[in-house]
Amino acid sequence: MTSTHIDVSAIDLDELDAWMDEQGLPPGPITGVTPVPGGTQNVMVRLERGGRPYILRRPPQHARRKSNEVLRREARVLAALHDTPVPAPTLVAAQTAREPVFYLMDPVDGFNPSTGLPEPHASDPAIRHRMGLEAAAALAELGRVDPEVLPGFGRPEGFLERQVPRWLKELDSYGELDGYPGPDIPGLSETAGWLTRNLPRAFVPGVMHGDYHFANLMFATDSPRVAAIVDWEMCTIGDPLVDLGWLLAMWPAGNDHVPGLPEPREIIAYYAALSERDLSAIDWYAVMACFKLGIVLEGTHARAFAGKAPRDIGDLLHATTLGLFERAQEFVHGALN
Repeated sequence: MTSTHIDVSAIDLDELDAWMDEQGLPPGPITGVTPVPGGTQNVMVRLERGGRPYILRRPPQHARRKSNEVLRREARVLAALHDTPVPAPTLVAAQTAREPVFYLMDPVDGFNPSTGLPEPHASDPAIRHRMGLEAAAALAELGRVDPEVLPGFGRPEGFLERQVPRWLKELDSYGELDGYPGPDIPGLSETAGWLTRNLPRAFVPGVMHGDYHFANLMFATDSPRVAAIVDWEMCTIGDPLVDLGWLLAMWPAGNDHVPGLPEPREIIAYYAALSERDLSAIDWYAVMACFKLGIVLEGTHARAFAGKAPRDIGDLLHATTLGLFERAQEFVHGALN
């Protein structure tokens, strides 16, 4: 998603206007250009032209090394999902031939629960409970998509076997940061060993979102239905049960944002009823999610030692990492059974 600190004047509206003409979109002046609040990785703005609203997504003005390639992938994913039942933003047109890469999509009529609940969701516990089940249902729908809609996307062969070495290597790389004393994470080696010993024997490759949790879901304003899964920049072809594990690992503790959500066991049972995938090793996927996310967050802690991130943020995320590894041990000891 995008930063709230966007200089919309950095967008060349004349160039955008000409490109929209080339795409055969309804003519007229571009108006109402306003930032869409969200994350920090890419720019997202709302605009109107010819009586039609759009969301424009493009790299930040000072693009990161992979910003343009990420948006190429996102546009390709949204195009591939267009004719599937998966709730995703509708791609209108994409400019991927030159940089900066950008694309237009239809606005989603929905809200993100991490920013608050509208009515009737706020006062109806049945709707809030159903929201959790709908999150599982949308994920099951994604897991049914034929990965051939994205030929050559990702490397499913050996996908699970690569995970533990990949993230341990990432953790080791933090040692290159000045001042970082190394990871002080109780249970790190035990968790890595358990994951290696209990690796699922096989999986059916499918389309993975890669970062599936409540902050990347938009819900319909008048029902518990998932209106759209957003932020597809981590999408790949791999094991879709990794997404389910990620959802479980990041399930709101104490249901802070959305009180009354189903318990994780109910989420698993609901997903299982909608999917033919083998969930007998679901604890492995939940542990793997805690392991990966904990290591990712530890990177900010390491950068804080090197003066490349605020120390208070680094400390906060380190505490989150410790909590994730504690949660991993709960999953190891049967919390989902």
